[in-house]
Amino acid sequence: MTFKNPVQRGGSRRGRFEQFAEYASNFTSSPAFFLFCLLLVGFFVAVHAAHLPLELLLLAGEAMTAVTLLLLALLKNAEMRAEHAVQRKLDAIAAALLEAHREEQGQAFEDLRHAIRMEEET
Repeated sequence: MTFKNPVQRGGSRRGRFEQFAEYASNFTSSPAFFLFCLLLVGFFVAVHAAHLPLELLLLAGEAMTAVTLLLLALLKNAEMRAEHAVQRKLDAIAAALLEAHREEQGQAFEDLRHAIRMEEET
């Protein structure tokens, strides 16, 4: 098991977890999932209002906790993938700017060169 950024695992092809995380991310942003969460919260409120047995209250609370934990993991995975995609784009823009201005090496050129750490790659 590795603890790399999700987009850096497995080379260029996506693993099963990445595919599942993307599918789950798409599902959790759908109206169907919102309805499911609304029903879960409604069940929790109904159990409280009806003074039903403690077991049902615990079941509803634990289900909401489990959904929250899973959503947190999916959110973090999606955040890391989006962050990496933005960074790749910024690196490409910076590299293109460096190539376009190779002959003019002013302070902006040096700042850009330092920002993308060109000296580490050469």
